[in-house]
Formats: sequence, structure tokens, C-alpha cells
Amino acid sequence: MYTEEIRIYGTVQGVGFRPTVYRIAKDLRLNGDVCNNGEGVLIRVSGTQKSLDEFVQRIQQESPTLANIERLTRTCSQTELIFNDFVISHSINSAIKTQIVPDAATCEDCKQEIFDPLSRYYRYPFTNCIHCGPRFSIINAIPYDRHNTSMKDFKMCPQCSKEYADIENRRFHAQPVACYTCGPQVCLERADGKPMTAAMFSMLDDVDAVCSLLQKGEIVAIKGLGGIHLACDATNHTAVEKLRWRKQRDDKPFALMARDIEIIEKYCTPTAKEKELLESTIAPIVLINARHPALSPSVAPGQNSLGFMLPYTPLHHLIMRRMNRPIVFTSGNISEQPQCINNDEAREKLSKIANYFLLHNRDIINRIDDSVVRIVGEKLQIIRRARGYAPAPINLPSGFEKVPQILAMGSELKNTFCLLRDGQAILSQHLGDLAHTTVFKNYQDTLNLYLNLFKHQPEAIAVDKHPEYLSTKFGKELAVANQINIYNIQHHHSHIAACMAENNLPLDSAPVLGIALDGLGYGEDNTFWGGEFLLADYRQFTRLATLKPVSLIGGEKANNQPWRNTYSQLISSFNWAEIKQNYGSLEIIKYLEQKPLTLLNKLSESLLNSPLTSSTGRLFDAVAAAIGICREKSSYEGQAAIEMEALIDEKLLNKHKETRTYPFKLNFLDNIYYIDPYPMWKTLLQDLQQQTSAKIIAAKFHLGFAIAIVETVNTLRKQHSINHVVLTGGVFQNRILLEQVTNRLKTSGISVLTHSLVPCNDGGLSLGQAVIAAAKYQL
Repeated sequence: MYTEEIRIYGTVQGVGFRPTVYRIAKDLRLNGDVCNNGEGVLIRVSGTQKSLDEFVQRIQQESPTLANIERLTRTCSQTELIFNDFVISHSINSAIKTQIVPDAATCEDCKQEIFDPLSRYYRYPFTNCIHCGPRFSIINAIPYDRHNTSMKDFKMCPQCSKEYADIENRRFHAQPVACYTCGPQVCLERADGKPMTAAMFSMLDDVDAVCSLLQKGEIVAIKGLGGIHLACDATNHTAVEKLRWRKQRDDKPFALMARDIEIIEKYCTPTAKEKELLESTIAPIVLINARHPALSPSVAPGQNSLGFMLPYTPLHHLIMRRMNRPIVFTSGNISEQPQCINNDEAREKLSKIANYFLLHNRDIINRIDDSVVRIVGEKLQIIRRARGYAPAPINLPSGFEKVPQILAMGSELKNTFCLLRDGQAILSQHLGDLAHTTVFKNYQDTLNLYLNLFKHQPEAIAVDKHPEYLSTKFGKELAVANQINIYNIQHHHSHIAACMAENNLPLDSAPVLGIALDGLGYGEDNTFWGGEFLLADYRQFTRLATLKPVSLIGGEKANNQPWRNTYSQLISSFNWAEIKQNYGSLEIIKYLEQKPLTLLNKLSESLLNSPLTSSTGRLFDAVAAAIGICREKSSYEGQAAIEMEALIDEKLLNKHKETRTYPFKLNFLDNIYYIDPYPMWKTLLQDLQQQTSAKIIAAKFHLGFAIAIVETVNTLRKQHSINHVVLTGGVFQNRILLEQVTNRLKTSGISVLTHSLVPCNDGGLSLGQAVIAAAKYQL
């Protein structure tokens, strides 16, 4: 007989791993035990060499659905086991190196049970098993055991205890197992505090009543898995408009939930890959090309896609059972504030928005939004990484195996932070824009929770180079307080490094050509960059080319008043007297003439509150405003560019050959190339004079800019050895631009790297900060 210690690392807690090991061991008649510890799963087992080999092979082959084995080690043990059977032992407290499982959508078995009148889980909103249900949202410590979750307050009844202890049951050691008798309960209440009417009691239960309320046009706040949502009938224009007004969300699209794929297909044209994502255990919001049936136009103004998700908890499935049309399902908050997660907070903050509340008494420990994804060119693009993805780790490339523990603080917008350890990166869920006081407080609280949860003790901290970012200031405070190194990382270098890391480029890789296009980031020359071509590795970079800088007139005001960018672009390319003489009859010129141009010129010339920027995002805003999109103001980041992209009929893209797209000029000055949009503006203004439609102008601009990017790459390749081109930054959320640039580069035989594990926007920035700091730390 042989005795071995087998250690398994990866996502192996809270996924039914111990029960699977137990079942296989019993089947092979092995003696020993299995338990959770801080590193993952520990197995001590004795048997013949043949049976032990078969045991290990079957563990790898029969691993549970939600598990992910990253490493398995076998060590011969000199200690004789005293077991006469195989058992599941209590967890061992040790150094925290294991992973936490993201929350998982309801499995088919649980879904069948909640609709089966003969099941004891019939219509129970918190039904779950080892294959689905809450994980990260309810945990406050590792190991993942019931007493370390918000289920600790719910003592299992005899029937649940029996299932929990039954090796043949899929609830064997499922930590959140519960039923009507012993588990969490829901309660429907009115927002005004008045008693429920007798009519509501004629429904099956409170959950069923919510469906009726939605069908009647009411707005209902629904407490779910990682937060509270606001819901209303998406086909009821009055209800949707009322929700927009109350939530103070002017134009930003609402997410939608539908009962099943068939209902989604009435409103969208999902592809096979999009359907697969919708029905996955992650169950994200998927952006899908829209049809044009009778949804409220206020659901997604100015869009040609809709963000749909399917029910991902039993509560959702029960609410949607009789709902044969989509509902708006948006985060329960005032716009841009953190999502509410507890009952008292919801009553206080949402009572002026919702008419009714469906609440429950299971605490949400970790606030986590719904993830948002799309498919671009058959490849996944994550726009918001949250529920279903976080906090699953990302394995780092070769060379990062022994990096020290590092904390990266992330950006100001779309913030995430990142913990680096043991060759892995743990990104937080999407946390939002830190300029909002409540969001920044949530950022601090979540960071503290992660540091404690993972017992993370950083040896260095990485921050963005922008001195005014709150995340940068906070990171510097932590570095001083803990007397550890601080690394100031340039914004666009971080974007590029994040894409390199998720595409598994080793630490000592040759430099790539990174194209980072976004709103803006603090540059090495103390100006604001945003249209960058950097020759970069993990440790350093050289700026080879950029978009021609223009002044950001009015500073932050230019971020939400697109007309300012149009004016700045025009006066950078033309003399205003020339503009008036040649194009004075155009609507956009007449509009700009009404603005205080003398003051704007002084600001631009003096750079007073009007810094120079090579921002690609602001160029897109400028073009959008010129053709009448969000000219006066935009109500959310990227709105003008998003609505301009939505205008484009993709059939037009094939009709306009390269000679009919807008030209850009590549200039070389002071040892750097500049992409100059002057010829583009000249041709665009001429098109406006000829009353060319906004759709065609938008298409010609996208194609022309994509061609300018590719031509710049080709120029730089003649002077530098480039094996890979990285496309990153928030502008590459633009599907048309990303596809056009990618396809044209690949046609030229160039290896193109894009994002699929983290967002290309600032939500992925912390990963780049972390790996750059790790690379520099090892110098």
C-alpha cells in the first residue's frame, strides 16, 4: 500500500470538488480524507499504486462544472494514515492561496425543481446546489464554508441537513443549501409603507405578485444576488420614461431581462455564440444587434443594439414565468451611485423611484454588478467584468511565477483594482467612477475586503501617473503608511501591458507596437494623451506616433460638451475667417458662431484650463457633434461616439472604397509621427455642404480612420522590428473600428492582439499596472 498527499490548486472550493473526490475514492475503495485549506484542496489517501493513479486521473476527468484545476501535486507520505474509510474532514486554516468562485446562474436541475409542484423546492426563490447559486456575493472569509458566508444565520433543517450529508445528492456539501423551512425568505412591500391590497394576496405568492405588478406598469425594486435592481415592463413607454426620470438617467441604455431566448429573438438577432453566452453559468448582459419591434424607444436611445440577459437566479425565473415580454432590469441606484445591497438602504434611497420592493433577508456581503459583454469578430469582448467573472484569477505569462505581492490601484473611471500573487492576477469586480464620493467609499471598502479575504500583504503598489486620480492619491497614502515602494505607471503603457498579459506574452518578450486609443491619460510630457502608438514591453516604452494634439477647451467640460471638441479641431486645422467664408452656411458653423468664440480662443491660445490632448475619444466626439449627434451635451461617457457608430449601416462599409473615405495625413516632426485630421475635416465639411447623410459621413470617417491607423503601422514597421500589434483602450469598444483595423492588419500578415479576459477600457487598466510594477520590481 502507498500513501500520498495530493494538493489541488485552482477554483476548487464551493464547486462540489470534495464531494467529487469523495465519490471517486469510495468507488475505488481508497482510505483517507479530503479537506479544504487556504491553498485549495488537500487529499490524504492510501491504496495501491494503480488505484492511486486511476484516482488522480478520474479527478481530472470528472472535475465539477464550475471547477478549474490549475495545478495538481502528488507527494509520497511517510506518515501512516489512521483512516479505515474515506471521509470529508473539516477545513484546515492555512495561508490563503485558494480562489473564490464567482456566482453561478441557476442550473437546469434547480430550475426544474422550482417549477415542479411535487418538489420540496417548488417556487422556492433561493434554491441552489453545488453547481449553481451564490458564491462570491455571500462570502466574507476563506475557506468557503457556511460559517464564513451570510448563510451562517440560517440553520439547516433536518431535510436540508440530510441532503447536505448525502454523497449521492447534488447538494452534498453545498454551502448555501436551504429551503422554505430553514432558509431565506422574500417579502413584498409598498414603497409608501402602506399595507398590501387584498388583490395582491390572490397571487400564488409575493414573487408571483411582482410579475403582475410589472405587467400593470409598476416599477419594482428587486433584491437579487449581488445587489438590488429596478425593474419595469420594457414595452411600457410610460413606465420606462418614469424610471428614467426618477433614476436621473437621461440617455444611457437600460439592460433588459427576458424569460428565454425565444423572447429575445423577437427583439434581437442573437448569433450562436451570443446564445451560448446568455445561457452560460456566467449569464452576463450580452449586447446583441436589435430588430425594431415595439419596445419603448426610451430603453436604448440612439442605439442599434440591446443589452439582454436571461434570469440567473430562481427568484428571477419565478418572476419571469408569466412574463412574455422583456423587462428593464437596471441597477438599483441613483445614476452613477453604487448599487444598493441592503434592505434599509433600499428603502431610504429607492423609495422615490420604485413603487414596490421585493426584498429578502439573506445579506449580500459583496456588491457585484451584472457583467456586460459582446461578440466582435467571433471573439468575446468584455465591457464590464463583474458577476460571473470576478474574482476568478487570471494566470500570468511565463516569467511572472515568482513575482512579489503587488497591489495595483486602477484608474479614475470604470475602476477595478488588482492583486498580484503566485503568478496570478485577481481583479476586483467593476466598481465605477471614483469621482463620486459614495463610489470612492465603496472602492475603499471593497479593497479592504479583498486584502483581508486573500490575506494579501503587498510589497509594492502601482498607481496611474495622473497626480489627481483619487486612486493614485489613495495608493500613495497606503505606500507611505506601509513603507513600501510605489510605481507611477503611464496610463497607455498600462493598457498595452494588460493586453500583453492576457494574451500570455512572456515577461521578457520583445517589444510590441501598442495602439492605445481612449479618452485621455496623463502623458510623460505632462500633457494628456489618447491616440498613442507605443513600442512597448513590460518595463518601458517609446512613443513613436500619436494623434495630432489639440486643446481641450474648458478642460473637463469638453468631456460632455462635444461641440467644444468640434471647435477645437476646426481652429487647429483652419483659420476661423476661412471657415466662415467657405462653410459659413453650414448648420454646425452657425451653431458655433453663437458661442463665446473670443473667450474660447483665449483659452485655447493660453492653454488656460484647456490643456493639449491627443485624445481619440474627443476626435470622435468632434465628428459626431459636426453631424448633429449630442452636439450640445452628452449625458454619459462615450455617448456621442456610440450613437455615431450606431448610425452606420454596415452594408455601406462595403460600398465605399478607400478612395471615397476620409483621408488623414501622417506628418513627422520632432522625432515623432503625428496623424493629422486636417484633410479629413476638409472633406467632411465639403460633404456637409453637399448634404451628404450623417450615416454616410459616419461610415466614411470610421473607414478613413481605420485606414490611417493601418498606414501608420505600416510606416512604423519599416523602421522597427514588430512581431505583434496590440489594440487597446476604450475607443476599441467601437466594434466597427476594431473589426476594420484588425482585419486590415491581418490581411497584411500582422499578428494582432486584442482583449477577451479584461475590458479594453479602464476596467482592465489595473492588470497592466500590476504586471508593469512586477516587471520593474524584478530589475
